[in-house]
Order: sequence, then C-alpha cells, then structure tokens
Amino acid sequence: MTWFGAMLSNLSNFLYTYILIGLLVVTGLWFTIRSGGVQFRLFREALRILGEKKKDGKDISSFQALMISTASRVGTGNIAGVATAIAAATAIGGYGAVFWMWLLAVIGSASAFIESTLAQLYKEKHGDDWVGGPAYYIQKGLGSRKWGVVFAVLLIACFAYGFNALQAFNAGSALEYYLPGYSESIWPVVVGGVLALLTAVSIFGGVQRISAITSGLVPVMAAIYIALGLFITIKNIGQVPAMLGLIVSQAFDPKAMFAGLGASCIMQGVKRGLYSNEAGMGSAPNAAAAADVSHPVKQGLVQMLSVFIDTILICSTTAFMLLLSGVPIDPNLKGMNYVQAAVSAQVGELGPLFITISIFLFAFSSLVGNYYYTESNFKFIKNSRLGLNIFRWTCVAAVFVGAQMDFSTVWDLADVLMGLMALVNLVTILLLGNQALTVLRDYCAKRKAGKDPVYRASEVGLGNADVWNEAHAQKWEN
Repeated sequence: MTWFGAMLSNLSNFLYTYILIGLLVVTGLWFTIRSGGVQFRLFREALRILGEKKKDGKDISSFQALMISTASRVGTGNIAGVATAIAAATAIGGYGAVFWMWLLAVIGSASAFIESTLAQLYKEKHGDDWVGGPAYYIQKGLGSRKWGVVFAVLLIACFAYGFNALQAFNAGSALEYYLPGYSESIWPVVVGGVLALLTAVSIFGGVQRISAITSGLVPVMAAIYIALGLFITIKNIGQVPAMLGLIVSQAFDPKAMFAGLGASCIMQGVKRGLYSNEAGMGSAPNAAAAADVSHPVKQGLVQMLSVFIDTILICSTTAFMLLLSGVPIDPNLKGMNYVQAAVSAQVGELGPLFITISIFLFAFSSLVGNYYYTESNFKFIKNSRLGLNIFRWTCVAAVFVGAQMDFSTVWDLADVLMGLMALVNLVTILLLGNQALTVLRDYCAKRKAGKDPVYRASEVGLGNADVWNEAHAQKWEN
C-alpha cells in the first residue's frame, strides 16, 4: 500500500496548495463583504434563535440541528487534528498553524451561513423528516441533477468511509498511551469492533435517535473539555501573552508560510481547520435542512455558530493545552500521543485518562453525526430500503477497518475526499450566493419592522414553493 499512500499524499498537497487554500479564503472574504459581515453583526441574533421552540413535536428544532452538525464537526479533529497540525508544521512554525485555523473559522463562517441558508431554501419533506443540502440545492438551484449526484457521491465517500475511518483510528490511537505496541497488537481489532457495534445500534435507530443522542452528549462533552482547557490556561496565565505572540509571529514568518508542499503552517492550519469546522465544505447544510424554522436565514445563522463553537472554542482549547503544557513540540508525537503527554504534564495521570474517554465520546458522536449526512445523500441518489440497509452495513465496516489503518494513509484519504467535496460545494455557493443574500435582506427587513420573520417563496421569488408556501407561513404566524 506504499504507492497508494504516496499517491494520496501528493494529491492532497497539490489540491490544497494550488486550489483550495485560495478558494476557501476568497469565498469566505467574498461572502463576508457581500453580507455586511453577517457573522459579526447578527451574532446575537443567532444566539436568540437557538431558544426558539419547534412547532411540531416530530420535527427537529434549530438547536437539535445545530447539535447534529456540531456532533460531526466536534470530533477527534478538534483534539488529534490540532495536535497533528502543530506537530507537522513545527520545524518551521507550529504555533502559526493555530492562527490560520482561527482565520479560516472567522471568514469561513460567512460561507457556512450561505450554504446552510441555501439548504433551507431548497429543502424537501420526505415522510416525517426534512431533508436537503448541497445535492438538493445543486439540483433545484442550478438545475443540474448530474452534479447533485456527483456531490452526493463525494460526500458519502468522504463521511461514510474517509472521515469515519479516521474517527475510529484516532479513537483507537488514544490507547497507545497505555498499551505500548498498540498498533501491532489485537487491540485495533477490538476497538474497531466495539465502535462498529455502537455505530450500528445508533444508525439503525433513525434520525430521531441520532438527534437525541447528539443533543444530549455533545454539550456535556464540550463543556467538560473546555473546562479542562481553561484550568490549564489559568494555571499558566503568565505564559499566555508569549504564546499568543508566537502564534501571530510564526503565522506570518515567510519561511513558515511558504515552506514545501504539506509543511507550511498555512497548509496545516487550513487542512485541519477545514476538517474540524467544515465551513464551506457542504456537510453542515445537510443537518441545517433538517430543522423546522419560520425563515431559511434562521438556520443559516444557527449553523454559523457551530463554526465558532468548533474552532474558536474547542480547537483553541486543544491548542492552548498543547502550547502551554511545557511539552516540546515533537513531530514524532503524533496526534493523540502529543495531547496526552501535554495534559499529563499539567494535571497528572488522570489527565490522559480523561482525554482517552473524551476522544472515544467525541469519535462516537462524530460517527453518528457523519452517518446522518450520508443517509440523506444516499436517498437523494436512490431511495431504496434494501440499498440503504446494505449501505449502512458498509458504513459499519468502514469504522471497523478504519481503526486498523495507519496514521498517514487515513489522514491523507480524509483530506483528499474532503477537498474534492469542498471544491464542488464552494463553486456552487459562489454561483447561488446571491439567492442567500436576497433572502438575508428579506429577513433583516422584517426584523427591522419588528416582526418575527416568516418566509414566503411567493414574496421573494426564491426557494421551494411547495415548502415555503402559505400553509407553512400560517403555521408560524398563528
């Protein structure tokens, strides 16, 4: 498999260096400017919307949809991914990778708003569930089912096989701290089997079970993890100014910025930032479409928050743990090993145990959240009960196999699939972005008039008229 790993690595480096870094930044800046800085000026409005109640007990609320997308975003990428980015760029500026993760989150949240608003605009009702996402807005907004299917296939490959294999691998690698020689032992098979069994129980339970699991599990995990990061930060508060200075200075060090393929702090920050917060990738809109809201912009704003939760809060927590720990940045300490060594140095042996438990919980919530995305896209291609059940078992198999893969191959596979998927979605939202901005103006005008915005496709001339009709509007106005 050496040739396969080398091919993946070269393709990943080419894709991000020459295409995706520029496209992600330009798209985020474009929508930040065009929307008047929606991620800043409507941040408080997004928090207000989270408290809104759902009208139908069968439907998913804004908060539950946020938790599904956050469950997928907040995974092992927030822990192992940040450590990998810092360690991989350490020879020329590991601290700087953190800055580029932050920058991608701040400007990328505007892209996240656009894609999730579009997902609401073109969603459909299938049985008791709302479904949608890039495949749907490509088909309806651009009038191309062919490219909708292309995106759906890429998302399925990325999340069902690339990302879920990576989540399983990272969860298992946390045991290496306690089990030297872990990768050559029987333990990867055991870990893969346990995670595969838990995943099977969850995904065969349907979307309501998924939303129940994630809405309960994610906030608790995140709160405890952030509390640990705050403790370590406060304990080392005197070192924080120097750490922040290094993050900024190394981010703009010419040697660190323009190192060889795959090594630069920009490359590592953007790769791990995209994997972690998924802004503009086209994944979160699948969860955004599931929410029942009165106006498409509401869920766009709520999903925008998930990017901040993921990167500004949780990824920063990991970065501060690592950079304030006193443990030297070592490229040989891969992923989880680096995090566990850092936490052990600060809080003793209970620290690595907590991180090991956290990584398993984060991985499990991500496995469940990731599957939710793939199911709606599978049904977009072909809604077959037999086919769906076969697909579910292949997802379970990917978790089992992923726990036994090697470090470089599993990361590069996820990066390539993620990059291809993001490429299709970014081009799409650039083409359809004006529609989301028009809908945003409708929302702001109604808020300015003192109304709780309710959307009608007939008034604006955009969106799925079968969904955003008079009956839907009256449900929210009554």
